[in-house]
Amino acid sequence: MTSSGTHGGAPRRTLPPLTAGPYRKRLGVVALIATFGGLLFGYDTGVINGALRPMSEELGLTAFTEGVVTSSLVFAAAIGALAGGRVADAWGRRKTIILLAVLFFAGAMVCVFTPSYEILVLGRVLLGLAVGGASGVVPVYLAEMAPYEIRGSLAGRNELMIVIGQLAAFVVNAIIGTIWGDLPGVWRIMLAVCALPAIALFLGMLKMPESPRWLVEKGRDEDALLILRTIRPEGRAEAELAEVEDIAKEEREANTIGWRSILSNKNLLRILLIGIGIGIAQQLTGINSIMYFGQTVLIESGFSQSAALIANVAPGVIAVVGGIIALAMMDRINRRKTFIIGFTLTTTCHLLIGFASMMLPVGNPIRPFVILFLVVAFVGSMQTFLNIAVWVYLSEIFPLHMRGFAIGVSIFALWVTNGFLSLYFLSLVEAVGITGTFFLFAAVGAIALVFVTTQAPETRGQTLEALEENVTTGAIYTVSAKRESASTRS
Repeated sequence: MTSSGTHGGAPRRTLPPLTAGPYRKRLGVVALIATFGGLLFGYDTGVINGALRPMSEELGLTAFTEGVVTSSLVFAAAIGALAGGRVADAWGRRKTIILLAVLFFAGAMVCVFTPSYEILVLGRVLLGLAVGGASGVVPVYLAEMAPYEIRGSLAGRNELMIVIGQLAAFVVNAIIGTIWGDLPGVWRIMLAVCALPAIALFLGMLKMPESPRWLVEKGRDEDALLILRTIRPEGRAEAELAEVEDIAKEEREANTIGWRSILSNKNLLRILLIGIGIGIAQQLTGINSIMYFGQTVLIESGFSQSAALIANVAPGVIAVVGGIIALAMMDRINRRKTFIIGFTLTTTCHLLIGFASMMLPVGNPIRPFVILFLVVAFVGSMQTFLNIAVWVYLSEIFPLHMRGFAIGVSIFALWVTNGFLSLYFLSLVEAVGITGTFFLFAAVGAIALVFVTTQAPETRGQTLEALEENVTTGAIYTVSAKRESASTRS
């Protein structure tokens, strides 16, 4: 499939086809190094799942301060996402990721050597700033580096690395907790592990190229061409650069750069609100409540503390399996379709968990295993159809001049939602039990399903430049509607 359409009243250039070549290996290395940011994101958010109980015992945490320790990272991630996007727009994607690696390492060290609850929260805030920045900057970096034909599968690797990081945290927690569970400060060992990928990210990004699209926006066209020639087949770099230059020139002439231009253009404002809505909807499934407090949910369902720590690995495994399936589908199935399937499945799982908890009383020997199975089904549905698709979608729907800012705002909203769920999830379970909690998630999931069905435009199979023009003019909504109508007839 080639990019086509109109551009400033003139036909859009047709890009040469994406052929095989050594550039694919280069793109693979770039993706591998950059997604260490996703690995750190996953480990730092998942490690609290097993570290929280021994941490609470040593530091004397209450239910509320446990929520503060967990949610401090998440609320800081909201700030990190907002600030990271602005820094990446001004300073560059590559340099920003290097800065984030330093924050990951510093935050980990503060947590490992903390003498008190207050210093621990400070370390979690530093980690949160890094996690939030990585959640916005890494997907954008990958999307801007990738040819549009494989943009979904390349940018989606970051979310796969996130769940691999979470699985690694669950496995490390289970191993360390089983072998050294009685050792004072065992949770510090769990937290120390993430220093290693932080070092790998820092050293690796020193050798990675800058985003060519960001370079064009800064007027460094020759530098952009040199990089494109290393990550595109022969003859395609020049054509793709020319297309990016045309878009950048039109933006400058139309004075469409800056947040004021976003608020004054109803099409740009609409796509920003859609991005915010998609981010919030993803979090309101409660996925991260399971990833942060899965052990607590499983104990509530009837597992012992040690059995829950081991059983908690199962959702981590299915998340990775679902992520691999999602990457295989990403460039074959439309984004809207994956959203609709995903919210339908997750809402169904919420209902089933609620009914199982209601129908199987505490003490029933099959209750914990039924709930574990349904939790695994929920995580698998979420990862296969929603998580990767949402992060890829947010990395591609915004025009270049507002991409860093807009994805930062969208992920800010995502992380704030995540933060409030993290802060109050345990209190919610305590107040209404698993039954009421998951019925509430199901009701919110139904609303999210209506939102994505009626509002989210399609983005698959188009270059970032074609998407940019269609978003700015509003054509993306009519084009998406026509494509869906044609798809339904066929």
